[in-house]
Amino acid sequence: MNPIILFDGDCSFCNRSVQFILKKERRKTFLFASLQSDVGKKLFKQYKVPETTDSLILIKNGKAYWYSGGAIRIAYYLKGIYPLLQLFLIVPYPIRDWVYRRIAKRRHLIVKERFCLVPSAEDKKRIIL
Repeated sequence: MNPIILFDGDCSFCNRSVQFILKKERRKTFLFASLQSDVGKKLFKQYKVPETTDSLILIKNGKAYWYSGGAIRIAYYLKGIYPLLQLFLIVPYPIRDWVYRRIAKRRHLIVKERFCLVPSAEDKKRIIL
């Protein structure tokens, strides 16, 4: 099964992140689901993601990753130097997650304009509802 990325469909930063991933993927690997969709809600509960999680969530090989663990593992699938971010997995996750959460708290300041995901016809096939 392809890895699935759950994202907040109401968050402009999350929507931009999905657009970035779609553009930078080496191969068309990921499937995507909004946390607000029925599939997103079901997977969120199925993988016992804590209710307070405010992050992109990667579901891969029967396991869910969020915060820095998800972001770093997503980077592995991207073109360019992004796979090198895997090196940060040696940093203890409480430190990585602390940094991730600091950025996430400011995401509304980083992307001020409203931005909705408008996938291409080809990418629409990868969005699960």
